[in-house]
Amino acid sequence: MSRADELVSALEATDSLVIVCHDNPDPDCLASALALESIAFEQDVDQVTIAYGGEISHQQNRAFVNMLDISLRMLSRTDIDDYDTISFVDHTRPGVNTEVPANVTPDIVVDHHPGESSRAGFEDVRTDYGATATIFVEYLCDLGIDLTERLASALLFALHRERLDFVREPTRREYEAALAVYSDANLEMLEQLYGSAFTPGTLDAIGRAIVSRERRGSAMIASVGKTTETDALPQAADYLLNLEGVDTVLAYGIIGDAIRLSGRSIDPRVNMGQTLRTAFDELGSVGGHHDMAGGRIELGLFADDEGDAAELLEFVGSRLTRRFFDALNLDQ
Repeated sequence: MSRADELVSALEATDSLVIVCHDNPDPDCLASALALESIAFEQDVDQVTIAYGGEISHQQNRAFVNMLDISLRMLSRTDIDDYDTISFVDHTRPGVNTEVPANVTPDIVVDHHPGESSRAGFEDVRTDYGATATIFVEYLCDLGIDLTERLASALLFALHRERLDFVREPTRREYEAALAVYSDANLEMLEQLYGSAFTPGTLDAIGRAIVSRERRGSAMIASVGKTTETDALPQAADYLLNLEGVDTVLAYGIIGDAIRLSGRSIDPRVNMGQTLRTAFDELGSVGGHHDMAGGRIELGLFADDEGDAAELLEFVGSRLTRRFFDALNLDQ
């Protein structure tokens, strides 16, 4: 039995399904949720809900949801216990990068990120794949499900965004998946998505990262300050990665009651996920891939501090900087 057939078997006795996206979902997560929704409807699942935590702040992600008319529900307003089946896409463990409590065990998990098993009844985690959307394209092809223009467009955009236009370490499978959905996608819509404008908040955050950047060798760390734009961090990291001679970047900032981290590297000698674990694992929840990683460090008592955010960032920034460069074995 193929993995696609096993997934169908896991859905056979299901009347209601909640598809849980990770916090602040990106196109890979959202497109994968749409693909699972399509597979569920093919199996006559009556009720399917796509839920997410956090916020959708990246301008492309907001445009993605709006243009593709994706129906989403916030996890805080969703009682997942009301559903027969709980599924995770593009993440594996409850309590990590999701508002779902750690004591919940999902029934279905499909992901490409490394990490501990969730012990789901159906778990398909392929860390040698470049995107979760790639796995779902294979499912759809194996099951002979016809792609709608909407779903094909979502999957193609997700494949491009997850692998940064196929420049950042895609696998052969991403090219094959893109070829499989290309003919059914709306390319004019994808052009409009790529032209989505920055929000003022994102632009301000990137500006603060440019000003605050600190470099050692080919590595750089920068603060985006205090912001409500969660997706400003990876955008700032990607932007700074364009600087000549820089191949590894960590962006950090205060969002809500936590310090958020976003790392990028195009240096084959640097494993960004392992670097963040070495530097910050004892402080919070961190992890990721060879080329991109992220994390969250709770502010604890400092979250209640009504003082200047700049002072707090200065206090924590020196420690984050030291730990990051130490993990890369870079001295002064």
